[in-house]
Amino acid sequence: MTNPIIIWFRRDLRISDHVALSKAIETGRPIIPVFICDPIMEALGAAPKWRFGLGVEHFAKTLAALGSRLILRRGEPLAELRDLIRETGADTVYWSRAYDTDAIARDRVVKAGLQNDGIDAQSHQGHVLFEPWSVANKSGGYFKVYTPFWKTVRGRQVDACLPAPKSLSPPSEWPESDTLTDWQLGRDMRRGADVVSRYICVGETNAQARLDAFLDDAIGDYQRERDFPNKPSTSRLSENLTYGEISPRMIWHSAYVAMQKGAQGGEHFLKELVWREYAYHLMYHFPALADQNWRSEWDTFHWLPDNENAERWRRGMTGEPMVDAAMRELYITGTMHNRMRMIAASYLTKHLRTDWRVGRDWFADCLIDWDPAANAMGWQWVAGCGPDASPYFRIFNPATQGEKFDKQQLYRKRFLLDDTRAEYRAFFAAIPKSWHITPSTPYPEPAISLADGRKAALDAYAAMRGGVGEI
Repeated sequence: MTNPIIIWFRRDLRISDHVALSKAIETGRPIIPVFICDPIMEALGAAPKWRFGLGVEHFAKTLAALGSRLILRRGEPLAELRDLIRETGADTVYWSRAYDTDAIARDRVVKAGLQNDGIDAQSHQGHVLFEPWSVANKSGGYFKVYTPFWKTVRGRQVDACLPAPKSLSPPSEWPESDTLTDWQLGRDMRRGADVVSRYICVGETNAQARLDAFLDDAIGDYQRERDFPNKPSTSRLSENLTYGEISPRMIWHSAYVAMQKGAQGGEHFLKELVWREYAYHLMYHFPALADQNWRSEWDTFHWLPDNENAERWRRGMTGEPMVDAAMRELYITGTMHNRMRMIAASYLTKHLRTDWRVGRDWFADCLIDWDPAANAMGWQWVAGCGPDASPYFRIFNPATQGEKFDKQQLYRKRFLLDDTRAEYRAFFAAIPKSWHITPSTPYPEPAISLADGRKAALDAYAAMRGGVGEI
């Protein structure tokens, strides 16, 4: 057979350890790589859409070095793929599976439509270690608590990584392609793009180098130091994982080898990688995870809608230094340290009692490592309405968290308190002018006392449970 195979790329912008691509290469047939800017991508927030575009641009160069091309199309995937099939004579379409709710719905429509046309449409394992339906508890259901999930999968064999091809067989003629600049994927970033671009790490080669640096320098101290935001003790691979510039299998195997060689933080790092896996396990089995409370009893909780204090939170002007430093880190770098995400999210949902979906939306707009499952589960976990064994009492106190994890205020000085630092100044260069915040704007008094906010949250939780007052 000489008809070309279309490989539909999405959140899998790499050539190594790529199941669908490897399967296509095995056939010996010409390959047409395609990326479609579809409604799901159009709906992304400003930062992830901009960062996705940079990943696509870099990936196109990677394919060009293999003697191939990345064909760009914009529109509904089924219609665009049908057009490409007519133009090229392709009779086969492969892609990597996605596991978030919107992508699953999209892919079902595409697969059914193509198969109805007589096209060989195949989806292959995507950006997870284990297919969500392949992990079940003893009763055959899905896991609703993380620890049993971890204990079940930690001993499973993870398939070996697939090698990167050295070339790709091109078709006799290439179809027309859109131009990436015409898509204007960075349009909504405005002033922020110049600032955030200093902190990004784009592409497969850079992702692998980032992994190597973590294994060489930080994995040994990972468990002990990962909660200290001013220490370079995390892998920062979430940015690359979300666009598929590195596979979770590559990370798993590399970290596993390091653990076997004695890296003290190796197992804990693997547990965090599986935490991401658990998020997709939950979203697959509870498709409404991104929008509805996982614990239905929380539907009666009196969340506040978007409000003035939530706006202060978004702008890094709550008057709580740990919270504001975290929110400024987000706006400057496009990411936020994991401990700081928990502190910032707890403050919004508990001290300010603001609906977790308000925070979910802001992170979805600002994070370059935004992940549909991990973001949703993280917000619900912190808010108390998600899968958690004891959410009722977990209220992070920003002041005591600062004393514990930023005792010398190095993190707060970097982003909030020291006007000689580049990161401090970068915030004012990145934020919208409409915020009217400048270096001379006085830092505000706290929006709410921490003690009062905690008491109000506990009173609200007790009322929801049918009690009264703080417990």
